[in-house]
Amino acid sequence: MLMQRIHFEIDKTLKAKLFKRNIIKKYKNYTIQQSNVVVVIGGDGFMLQTLKKYQKYNKTFYGMNRGTYGFLMNKFRLKNIDKSIFRSKIVTISPLEMSVITKDNKRFSAIAINEVSLLRQSKQTAYLRIMNGKKILIKRLISDGVLVSTPAGSTAYNLSVHGPILSLNSKKFAITPISPFRPRRWRGKIVSQNSLIKIQNLSIQKRPISVVADNVEVRNIKSVKIKINNSIKFKLLYDRNNTLIKKIKHEQFRKK
Repeated sequence: MLMQRIHFEIDKTLKAKLFKRNIIKKYKNYTIQQSNVVVVIGGDGFMLQTLKKYQKYNKTFYGMNRGTYGFLMNKFRLKNIDKSIFRSKIVTISPLEMSVITKDNKRFSAIAINEVSLLRQSKQTAYLRIMNGKKILIKRLISDGVLVSTPAGSTAYNLSVHGPILSLNSKKFAITPISPFRPRRWRGKIVSQNSLIKIQNLSIQKRPISVVADNVEVRNIKSVKIKINNSIKFKLLYDRNNTLIKKIKHEQFRKK
């Protein structure tokens, strides 16, 4: 069995911290540069933070759940972590990339592994125009907001606002309205992974909106462009009987 040089990233929450001392006793904690795999102990949010934190190192990540749901994670176990990693299957995912222009013409960019969400900042609904390239998808959407989700993120916030669950190999991403008022019956759109989505705030002064890429927020935006960045590849490891593909399929067919 290939020796695993593990770098442990452990969330600071109490659930994860309780095990820190025991893990470091059993396993050497290599630096991120020396390691060939990063074991992430925490919840989905901590996994997303860690993936972005170490993006430049091109490492492989194995998550162990000490959070709530742990959709991106494997089951937590202290014994035979090396063996679990050796037997696991690799899944490669690419994130969304957003490019934002604010009402003051400042520019920001960020990546999102799960979703990019646009949300109203005030008591009034947002007025949004959504385009796919040069094609108008919705001339004016009146809603609390809209989100654009990757297949990996389609079972997260996207599912809670009744968006479609996408297979990991679908080569698609989803655009889903949040509490649409007009057009009331618009349920969103599934588009090709090659799409360039532009969302424009039609009422910048009166109806401010923010945009959030996973956990990075930009407020008072004028417009945002969103696309899949295929040049970035995150490599995640999953136990063979509980892969990310199986988890997504389970969500697709569960009744409750």
